[in-house]
Amino acid sequence: CATNCSASPTKTGIALLYDEVSENAYDIRLKLTKEVLTIQKQDVVCVSGSDHSANHRTVTLRRQPVGGLGLSIKGGAEHKVPVVVSKIFKDQAADQTGMLFIGDAIIQVNGINVESATHEEVVHLLRNAGDEVTITVQYLREAPSFLKLPLGSPGPSSDHSSGASSPLFDSGLHLNGNSTNTAPSSPSSPIANEPKYEKRWLDALSVPLSMARISRYKTGTDKLRSNAFEVLALDGVSTGILQLYTAQESADWLRAISTNISDLTLQNMKMANKCCSPSDQVIHMGWVNERLEGTDSSQLYKFKFLALKGSSFYIFSTPPVSTLDWVRAEKIYNLCEVLFKIHKLWLADDCWLQANLYLGIHQDLDLEDQRPYCFSVLVGHGKSHYFNVELGNELAVWEKSFQRAIFLEVQRTGSKTYVCSWQGDTLCFTIDFALGFTCFDSKTKNVLWRFKFSQLKGSSDDGKTRVKLLFQNLDTKQIETKELEFQDLTAVLHCIHSFIAAKVASVDPVFMDSQSIARKYMYSN
Repeated sequence: CATNCSASPTKTGIALLYDEVSENAYDIRLKLTKEVLTIQKQDVVCVSGSDHSANHRTVTLRRQPVGGLGLSIKGGAEHKVPVVVSKIFKDQAADQTGMLFIGDAIIQVNGINVESATHEEVVHLLRNAGDEVTITVQYLREAPSFLKLPLGSPGPSSDHSSGASSPLFDSGLHLNGNSTNTAPSSPSSPIANEPKYEKRWLDALSVPLSMARISRYKTGTDKLRSNAFEVLALDGVSTGILQLYTAQESADWLRAISTNISDLTLQNMKMANKCCSPSDQVIHMGWVNERLEGTDSSQLYKFKFLALKGSSFYIFSTPPVSTLDWVRAEKIYNLCEVLFKIHKLWLADDCWLQANLYLGIHQDLDLEDQRPYCFSVLVGHGKSHYFNVELGNELAVWEKSFQRAIFLEVQRTGSKTYVCSWQGDTLCFTIDFALGFTCFDSKTKNVLWRFKFSQLKGSSDDGKTRVKLLFQNLDTKQIETKELEFQDLTAVLHCIHSFIAAKVASVDPVFMDSQSIARKYMYSN
């Protein structure tokens, strides 16, 4: 709406951006709005006065009898990092200039270039440079976090980033004074027209969240990153690996980002549904990881985009953006003929009895897998797709959505008829929401037998084409066995399951909800 009445508040916080190649991590600030996740990097900007380049600043320090130069440095060429100002002591020489900041890399000392100098060499130069020292510095936007004090934490640097083991200690070029991490106070009498500098968070990268996806796993493995994740935009732009300081912060950010992605997906669905007939609405869509069959361990999973729309279950490699994109699906299955199954890797297998009706479908899909939040979709001819989602609440949403989409499709369809055979005769087998099961001769249309859903007491199959259905005769209470052969037995069994589950749900909706272990798990957690 024009007045922005429903705008969600902006969430901000400090994190580390982790570089897998160099194994460095540096401070960034995250800014999350309803539609965009922005990564901000710190930089020093000139806020007033004439300045040719805030990038390089040349500062003259006057050594004080008490406090020396009033700063500490870390780093050096031997650690493959520049020498960086790591502390500035309040009201002492460095602070009084108003031009030096924690995170400034020292480029020159009295005209001598020190970009490839060791720590000791720079300390030696600074200590022996006389009472006036001129240094040229450049603010290091991507300084490894162990070179700087963590933001907002006073006192010595607590090395809790990936560089914790690095022997990088502060060399203090001062004699006394309290360590502080506050922004330097402006000099008591700034000279007119002297440039004035400030440290600011500047936008470095914006990742649009519409159709974006979150990845918590190390590429191509089952290894979850600890308190870290990556957000990838639809156009492939990535935040890089965002490392949070605590598990709680990581969980909060994941929840906030995934909520915004879900809200935008919902908007996209509403837009798509305006162009679709009531019987062809999108029920749910979103990113998952699909386990690739028969692959080596380096490429276990691939991102896929799933959609439940009208009568079909779609699998895409990239999301459908326009109405024409729906024909580009890698796979399309009829919803009556699929079976959704949750893999609970943290509960005993026997917790999950899907409406107590398995109808002889083979349940051998519990793969050895380190990833939680997995589900499979069993399709025709005994095939299946095995998926993983990043967050537990997504699993509950997929379970509920599949159930809803399948039930809607069963009620819309009303009945399904399959051609089958028995002892040389070509027959038709109809599953009907109102009538139950009917078998008739395909030529004469004579009804051979008919039973209600409630009369089906069990089934067994040979895993190929043949099934035995066990019905109870209402008059004699005897069990009657009916045998049939189908070209795609799995599809028929799934269809029977869909119709019975939809029938149970229409009679007793509470029963179906009580069967949902994804939701049980979410509530108990």
